[in-house]
Amino acid sequence: MLDQLDRRDFMSLFGSGLLVAFSSKAQESGIARRVPPGIPQDVDSWLHVGGDGLVTVYTGKTEIGQNIRTSLTQAVSEELRCPAGSISLIMADTALTPFDMGTFGSRTTPTMAPQLRRAAATARDTLLELAAEKWKTGRDRLTIADGKITCADGGQSIGFGELTKGQKLAKTINRDLAVARPAGQSVAKLYARDIVTGKHKYTPDLQRPGMLHGGVLRPPAFGATLVSVEPDTLPGVTIVHDGDFVGVAAPDAQAAANALRQLKAEWKRTPQPSGAALYEDLKKTASPGEGPSIGSIEQGLASADIKLHATYTVAYIAHAPLEPRAALAEWDNGALTVQTGTQRPFGVRAELAEAFKIPEDRVRVMVPDFGSAYGGKHSGECAIEAARLARAAGKPVKLVWTREEEFTWGYFRPAGVIEVSSGARRDGSLTAWDFHNYNSGPSGIQGLYEIPHQRNIFHPANSPLRQGSYRGLAATANHFARESHIDELARELAIDPLAFRLKNLAEARLRAVLQAAAERFGWDSKGTSNGKGLACGFEKGGYIATCAQVAVENGQIRILRVVEAFECGAIVNPDHLRNQIQGAISMAIGGALFEQMRFDNGKILNGRFSLYRVPRFSDMPEIDVVLVDRPDLPSAGAGETPIVGLAPAVANAVYDFNGTRLRALPLSV
Repeated sequence: MLDQLDRRDFMSLFGSGLLVAFSSKAQESGIARRVPPGIPQDVDSWLHVGGDGLVTVYTGKTEIGQNIRTSLTQAVSEELRCPAGSISLIMADTALTPFDMGTFGSRTTPTMAPQLRRAAATARDTLLELAAEKWKTGRDRLTIADGKITCADGGQSIGFGELTKGQKLAKTINRDLAVARPAGQSVAKLYARDIVTGKHKYTPDLQRPGMLHGGVLRPPAFGATLVSVEPDTLPGVTIVHDGDFVGVAAPDAQAAANALRQLKAEWKRTPQPSGAALYEDLKKTASPGEGPSIGSIEQGLASADIKLHATYTVAYIAHAPLEPRAALAEWDNGALTVQTGTQRPFGVRAELAEAFKIPEDRVRVMVPDFGSAYGGKHSGECAIEAARLARAAGKPVKLVWTREEEFTWGYFRPAGVIEVSSGARRDGSLTAWDFHNYNSGPSGIQGLYEIPHQRNIFHPANSPLRQGSYRGLAATANHFARESHIDELARELAIDPLAFRLKNLAEARLRAVLQAAAERFGWDSKGTSNGKGLACGFEKGGYIATCAQVAVENGQIRILRVVEAFECGAIVNPDHLRNQIQGAISMAIGGALFEQMRFDNGKILNGRFSLYRVPRFSDMPEIDVVLVDRPDLPSAGAGETPIVGLAPAVANAVYDFNGTRLRALPLSV
């Protein structure tokens, strides 16, 4: 098995010292289980201080390029008072790390960072206690910094590892200990040099002795079932045929691809929906739905001087990660180890256990750093496929999906139809808001505008394509419809869009980012020949405002400049927060202007980068990020919310430029 290390193995690796790494757990099949019910409250589940002074930290979170390896290391470094370079993070290994639901929802910063801070604070407190006992002095005579404890009496100093050598310690996390606020300093990205030079290894780079390469025979369309396949043997190739699943394992990737081409399969197809009728189908199959309701829509509309109704649509789009799904599976005496790029290692472990009808403690999932996901790698289909091939071949098998497979057989950001009816008085006061989202989801559906009569309803519908999580979930769709409609109301009332929003907003944090973005953008300046638009919103603890400047040239929308203000409480790492926001804006350009899955009768029509348009360097506008720091507030995540403001800001800017109101994503003039 891969790196099956029990408690004794880790002690030999880390040396003696303060043991804050492992609880005593039953071990089965050589895999140490460290997943007690609920969140572990013992320090040793979260970090270990070795006899050499090195600190090893454990978290079930995954590193996908969002740089939480650095931010979590930074949190422990600040709390334990030791250099970041002395800390190593073990991430997302179901045999070693505490259970974690997954890396999604911008939850790492608000939940995992405080948890690791509390564990580090308890360890720090224990270290001071040990030093005070060793030197027979008061705690008030001790200081802790740079991985050492120093005593004011005589200037004695001792390193963490030297202090605890030969001792084992297990402590319950003391939740009453005060933890520090984030220092708000920019720490360089860990392993940055290895990443940019290609030394850093990702899932497709993994190797195992005797490893084979896998491939899977895919049906010609969604819903197709396998009738027959031949041949059932090929020289030097393992062929697995189990129901509709047909896969091969061969000595190298090219041999696997060649073997797939030699297989002759007959499939039975059934009629499938097409993209031409997508939005009508979503409305037809939608349920009544539910959502928050305040006041009376009828009363609110009756009191309005103007009333508007509009329909907005958003297309299916692909996650298009740089690294497609990949997995390396290996069996040993009925126990399974899989290394794969997933956001949910424990969820994938459960999927594997169910697929092969074995206990979860016979399955180990390890997650190397992997090349992005954007919500698209929650499920374990690639891991299951690799494990099926490895079991049949009796050897480790690596399976890396092709780009076409990633586009076609993953899942998509949901398409949706959003209908909005609204009312307002001549003075700019909103009176009624009736918002109905069909299929795309409820995230971000509830706005922060002060509206006495409002209803926000999500209607689930039958999706013709497989759909699932995407960066920001439905908040992008709901912000697009809401902020476009707010702009339409402002224009109808002949009120400046910024002034109209501020009139109807009482939320101080949202007002602050809106004013910060407008000031940096120069919203009130005159004389520009290009269109300008803005949008604002709230999601997952973050407040955002986006201003965009556009032009329409030869029938194409050109984004010239974007200013985005963002506030997510106390800033952990300014440089990396700015990078997150810039990345979200860049990604949002694709969904706003280009990205759309095209399909017909069960076939994806644009399942490759040559046919699926993503943003290019030439599409990048000038991007100006305004960070609004609130050191008095807890830190929220920043991986998702910055994506939601770009599309409505651009749509509103297009209207300002030429009077064309665009209500469908991607935007097209």
